[in-house]
Amino acid sequence: MQGILSLQKTSHRLGTTQFYKKCFLGILLAFGILVTLCDAFCFYVRNDPSESTKGCSQDGKLYGFGTSWIANCNSCHCSQNGIRCCSTYHSPRGYDSEKCESIFNKETCRFSVVEKANPSKACEVRGWVG
Repeated sequence: MQGILSLQKTSHRLGTTQFYKKCFLGILLAFGILVTLCDAFCFYVRNDPSESTKGCSQDGKLYGFGTSWIANCNSCHCSQNGIRCCSTYHSPRGYDSEKCESIFNKETCRFSVVEKANPSKACEVRGWVG
């Protein structure tokens, strides 16, 4: 009788371990998918320590260390090392490029995908990147 109880406990433990392994693999897969979908375009401009003692300079404006701003559809941040900017928009992917075209609006920082022959008609887009 004790042997049967011991065997049941062992099989239950193995089942729980398998369950946790499957959960872990599922979470790992979900994270991998999210990383591929979240690929905003970013760039970095180093500060010259001899020139930038008060902040970062971009487009003729001086931004203090630790400040953030949006310029040219990019979200930027100034640190003592330099300026880091990342795009605030998403680019369309997976649409019929023969029939449709993407148009970028600099004021709204958004793309629209419309038919080339009839720009008032929107096209189906299967994915966005950025």
